[in-house]
Amino acid sequence: MNKTVKVFIDGSEGTTGLRINERFVSRDDIEVLTIDPALRKDPDERARLINSSDYTFLCLPDAASIEAVSLADNPDTVLIDASTAHRTKPDWAYGLPELSPEHFEKIRTSKRIAVPGCYASGFIMMAYPLVTGGILDPGYPFTVPALSGYSGAGKKGIAQYEAEEKAEDLFAPRLYALSQMHKHLPEMKCHAGLTKDPVFIPIVDDYYCGMIVNLPVHADMMKKRMAPKEVRDMYAGHYKDSAFIRVLPYGAESETGGFLSANTMAGKDYANILVTGNDDRILVSAIFDNLGKGASGAAIECMNISMGIDPATGLNV
Repeated sequence: MNKTVKVFIDGSEGTTGLRINERFVSRDDIEVLTIDPALRKDPDERARLINSSDYTFLCLPDAASIEAVSLADNPDTVLIDASTAHRTKPDWAYGLPELSPEHFEKIRTSKRIAVPGCYASGFIMMAYPLVTGGILDPGYPFTVPALSGYSGAGKKGIAQYEAEEKAEDLFAPRLYALSQMHKHLPEMKCHAGLTKDPVFIPIVDDYYCGMIVNLPVHADMMKKRMAPKEVRDMYAGHYKDSAFIRVLPYGAESETGGFLSANTMAGKDYANILVTGNDDRILVSAIFDNLGKGASGAAIECMNISMGIDPATGLNV
C-alpha cells in the first residue's frame, strides 16, 4: 500500500488504545481518525468513523466490541479486536502469526482479526509446537503459573496500584482468578489444540509492565521424550524465521545468575522463550511485555501484515 491508511481506534482512552496511538505518532503512512470525546459512546458517530476507516482497532469491553462489529458495514474495513469477544470464533483470524504459515495467511487476508490475550499469547506460543509436533498429547494436564505487572489490571486496578496510599497487600504478588474461570482460558485451550483447560495460575505484582508465563513439563509424560536442550532446539526450529518470538540459547539463564525477571522485556514488542530444567522436569518460559507482544504491539503487527508491509514497521523489535 502506498496510500495513507485511515485508522480509527474505538476505545482510544484505554491502556491498549493509548499504546496503539503512541506507536502511530512517528508513522507518516497512518492517518488516525479521532472522535469527539462527547460522542465516544454515540453509535452513529462510531459507525461513521468505523466505516470511514481502512482499519478499526476495538479496544473495548466485550459487549462494546460486539456492538462495534454490528456497526461495521463497509466491506473493506478491517476490524482488529483487542477484546476477548471474538478470539475463539472460527471466522476470525487469531492474531498470533508466528504459529504457522496458515495463521499468517489468515491474518493477511482476513477482514476480522482477534488480538490474543497477553497470558494466552505466552502459553500458546509454547504449547502449540509441543502439541502439534506430537511431543505432548492434547490431553496433557497443563499447569500454567504466570506473573504480570499491574498495567493489565485496567484503569481501576492501575489506579489502586498507583495511589499515594495503597493497601498493604498491593505491595506483594497476588494470585487471582482462583475459580479457574479466567477469560483467557477458552482461547488457551482452543488455539493450543487441547482437549481440556489448563490449570492457570495468574499472579499480579507491584510493577508496571512485563510478564513471564511458564509451562512445566514432566519428561516421562511426553509422547516423544526429549531432553531440555532438544526441546529448546525444537522451538528454535519452529520459530527460526520469526523476529517476534526469539528462542534464547540453552543455558542463557546463567547470564542472570539463574534468575528470570518478568519485566526485562518492558517496552519491546517481541517475546523470548527460554527452556530450563533437567532430564526429568522441563520448564519452558515466555517473557514479554504484556502491553507489547501481549496487546498493542501484537495488534499493530497484525495490521502491518494485513497491509502487506514489514510486520515490524513502527514496532520495537
